[in-house]
Parts: sequence; structure tokens; C-alpha cells
Amino acid sequence: MNDLLILVETLQNLLISRATGGGEKASEYTTLRQVIVTNASLETVTPNFLKTCRTLDQFWQFIKYEYETYAERRQFIWKEFQPLLQQLEQPNIGSEHVVTQVIERVDAAHVQAAWMKALDRRIVDPEGAITSARTLIESVCKHILDEAAISYDDATDLPKLYKQTAEILNLAPSQHTEPIFKQILGGCTAVIEGLGSLRNRLSDAHGKGRIGSKPLPRHAELAVNLSGALASYLLATWEAKNSLERKL
Repeated sequence: MNDLLILVETLQNLLISRATGGGEKASEYTTLRQVIVTNASLETVTPNFLKTCRTLDQFWQFIKYEYETYAERRQFIWKEFQPLLQQLEQPNIGSEHVVTQVIERVDAAHVQAAWMKALDRRIVDPEGAITSARTLIESVCKHILDEAAISYDDATDLPKLYKQTAEILNLAPSQHTEPIFKQILGGCTAVIEGLGSLRNRLSDAHGKGRIGSKPLPRHAELAVNLSGALASYLLATWEAKNSLERKL
């Protein structure tokens, strides 16, 4: 069960408890609600009352006048949460699943661990997810360089590490003359530089001043999706290169 599904079920149970006489923590409601209403992918299935009731007290004022009995309140909450839960329980058949399949073929536990951490932290720990997204690319680059028996400075920054990896995979923009290939591969380099900048700006890898930017789940989603797509591309290219060389 993924973290977001657990959070949604926790919120549903919290609301049922409050609607039927329980005394729940207002801060927990606020935290759980914020995670859900700020997730753009859930906007169409998020209960309307959850969008308008910003506090637990507001929810109580709504539910106690809308439905008189505990049974009616339970049925209402279950019905409102059904579309949201159904979406979260659907099997993952998107790009995330494709990336996972590629990474699972790699005989490197640290690479797989970095990807799983990035996925797991997107909602509950956006700062940690951004750090893990950067770690994933770094781990993939080092894995490829190690298998290619090419030395590298373990303390080098990510753009330099990626450049070194791209060159052995023939993915460096300077290795191509066709404008379209140079543009696409240059875009990959820009993604690497952007991930590093995003991490430095928003993640937990650096201390923050009194006025700092706090990443939201959508920032983490972007960072994880970008790193996952690029990591799987690098690994797939390395696999193809090895396969071709074995046939020669």
C-alpha cells in the first residue's frame, strides 16, 4: 500500500471519528488535508467538502447540520472518499512502472533504494524526495562508470559526473552534429543542472535561512519524474551498448 493511500484512509477514519462524537487532533486534520488538496493529480476526485472545510471545526459545523445521525454521516464520508480511494488503488501502469522495471534489472541495490526512497517521499516528505531524486541520478552515473571501469572523482558535482557518463554512452551533445539530437541531448544536460539547482534551492540537503522556500508535493513529483525518466534512459542505453558489443 502506498503512502498516499494510507494518508487518505487515515483522513477518512479521522473524519468518521469526529463526525460520530470522537475528539480528534485539529492539527492532524490540517496536515493530512493539505497533502491531498495540494496534489494536482487528485483534484478531480477530492471531496468538495474537503476543499472548503479548511479546519476540523469547519468540518464539524458542516457535518452536524447536514446529517443528523451517525449512520448518515458515515455513509456520506465513505461515499465522498470512494472516487479518491479507487484512483489510488488502481495498479500503477504509467511511466513510474516503466522506470521501476528498468531499475529493477540493475544489479545495484543502492540504485533501487534511491528510486524507492524518491517515490515513497514525494507526498510525505517532498524535501527528502528531491534529495533522493538527485541521489538516484548520481548513483546511476556511478554504477555505469564502475561497470565501464572508468575512474571518477567521488566528490565531483552531478553535472560533471553526468557529462562523463554521457560521453561513454555517446549521449553528449558535442558528439552529435544533427541539430535535433544536439537539442534533445542538451535538454538532458539542462535537466541534470536543473535537478541540482532545485535540490540546492528547496531540498533538505542544505540549511535554510529564516526566509526559505518549502517544497510542495508537486515540486517533488516533478523532480522524481525527471530523475526517473533520465535514470531509466541512461540504464537502457547502457544495456543496449553492452548488448551490441557482445554481438560484435
